[in-house]
Amino acid sequence: MRLFALIALTLAAPAFASPPATVAVAFDRQSIRPVLAEGEADRATGRPVSADDPVRIASISKLVTALGVMRLVDRGQLDLDRDVSDYLGWRLRNPAFPKRVITLNMLLSHRSSLLDGDDLYIIPLGTTLRERLADPRVWDAQHPPGSDWFRYTNLNFPVIASAMERAGGERFDRLMARLVFRPLRIDACFNWGEGCSDEKVRKAVVLYRADGSVARDDLGGKRPHCLVVSGTGGACDLGSYVLGHNGALFSPQGGLRISTRDLARIGQVLGRGGKGFLSAKAMARLEQPLWTLDGANGLDEDGQAGGFFCSYALALHRIGNDGRGCRDNLFGPHQVRIGHAGDAYGLKSGLWWDPVSGKGLAFFTAAVPEKDPGLRSTFTAAEERVVDRMRDAAFP
Repeated sequence: MRLFALIALTLAAPAFASPPATVAVAFDRQSIRPVLAEGEADRATGRPVSADDPVRIASISKLVTALGVMRLVDRGQLDLDRDVSDYLGWRLRNPAFPKRVITLNMLLSHRSSLLDGDDLYIIPLGTTLRERLADPRVWDAQHPPGSDWFRYTNLNFPVIASAMERAGGERFDRLMARLVFRPLRIDACFNWGEGCSDEKVRKAVVLYRADGSVARDDLGGKRPHCLVVSGTGGACDLGSYVLGHNGALFSPQGGLRISTRDLARIGQVLGRGGKGFLSAKAMARLEQPLWTLDGANGLDEDGQAGGFFCSYALALHRIGNDGRGCRDNLFGPHQVRIGHAGDAYGLKSGLWWDPVSGKGLAFFTAAVPEKDPGLRSTFTAAEERVVDRMRDAAFP
């Protein structure tokens, strides 16, 4: 009977008994300290996760893309307030508001009047951005561009990346490697393109869903054959790609692969006010809040006014806002932090720092259930647990 009971328990046990891969790195303006690494980067091989393993960090990618934009702004190759049509080479307008220009400022702050629709921000090779933006489902017919209306929209960033390609003269992944990763000595990349060494590819974190199934990046130590969403019939020839035609290819909104240690380096640079990397003027523009919650004037990514977004600048999210229906206190009451969160393929991630002290925390945790409500905020319980465990280490 005991044998049968043991067999039954074994069959009923989950396929993987190890804890979800979770990594956290604390930083300040001078130092970086890994403070947590548990679980496995690859459950098939049993390889333990570390602070040096690259992971698809999700929407923190938007903040890093914004750094590339600001580098081009500093060089005079982009203007945040200019009609983005001038960079795209064709007229971009919301059909409901044909006289209202759309700028990089509006795109970076999610006030462009673009919508994601049914994941329409994923644009395969062979389809152009211009073709996708001709779909009426991607436009908000009620709120004009540049109004005090916030709608978190992934599709803003393929437009931004297309403008960057035209202004910078390089494919987005290569441009980001030149503008951001190499100057900061970071081994990172978008969609496993330019910037990631073969060693980093071998260390990739496999993302799993809460049920244990593979969600992303089960690479087997090799770079993917196709770095982008392939076209009709699996077409994946980037040799004929025309710069600016499809800024979605390398997923500027979520496709950054970066280690938690290198993510902390980015937080460290921003915690120092961008010194040596961005001009004071560019950093001031990046951090200036362009939208704050004031009644019902904004929606979260799911289209709900849930109190997750309460203050937003240029791809910089400010949390710890009290009142006005906000529930963004991930670090507790009156704990203001700036940075960005990430959420995709079962992963939850965060890069947050105190704008006064420069102290911060970079982290991710994987295999998070789809429904995982937090106790004190609109962040998940998994994110709250990481912050609660690491708060004293990051903000002593």
